[in-house]
Amino acid sequence: MEKVKLRVPFFVVNPKAYMYGDEVLKLAEYTDKLAKKYDFDILFTAQHVDLYRISENSTNLIVTAQHMDGMKQGSGMGHILPEGIVAAGAKAVFLNHAEHPLTMSELAKAMKRANELGILTIVCADTPEEATAIATLHPDVMVCEPTSLIGTGKVSDAEYMRATNEAVKSVSPNTLVLQAAGISTGKNVYDAIMCGADGTGGTSGIVAAKDPFAVLDEMMEALDKARTERNK
Repeated sequence: MEKVKLRVPFFVVNPKAYMYGDEVLKLAEYTDKLAKKYDFDILFTAQHVDLYRISENSTNLIVTAQHMDGMKQGSGMGHILPEGIVAAGAKAVFLNHAEHPLTMSELAKAMKRANELGILTIVCADTPEEATAIATLHPDVMVCEPTSLIGTGKVSDAEYMRATNEAVKSVSPNTLVLQAAGISTGKNVYDAIMCGADGTGGTSGIVAAKDPFAVLDEMMEALDKARTERNK
């Protein structure tokens, strides 16, 4: 399998464990329509048990696993086999999220397996220093977000965004940078892209909203505006 080549700016809808089953499928189907309408690359994460169902009911999403292990087929009770997520339709994987951290050794093994199978690697970092260290492994995408801001609705400031963008690009110029902490409004999306991020996305700002569909509409309009202005 060849890796997906993301177009900039891209977006991530990351329901984590807030949604599953029919509820997350409805959100995926709506997001799929928006991806087609705006012609954006949108990565949609889900619980592992929902990956296949979402991949079978969407045509425009990049279905994304929330984790996998750096293992090979065989023994490994309770671990996530990379070949398994590919068979379920996933084309990308998140690694080292603050809620599922990995050691550098574990991360390197998981990334190696992802690269062997053509799985897009989306690796998380907290500080500019951590981003610099992880960038030496050359992930496809680096998610830069201060752990202290995750789920708070507070957005990373412009200084943090610029510092982490520069830290990653100085070590791994081809790695795309996603700024995602606290993204909950269209303005947040616009500001992140205009600060130099290649992509952005959200979790609680979307799934905990009274009307997640309306929030997604607002965010896609803002992303479209930022794309237009950056391409001038």
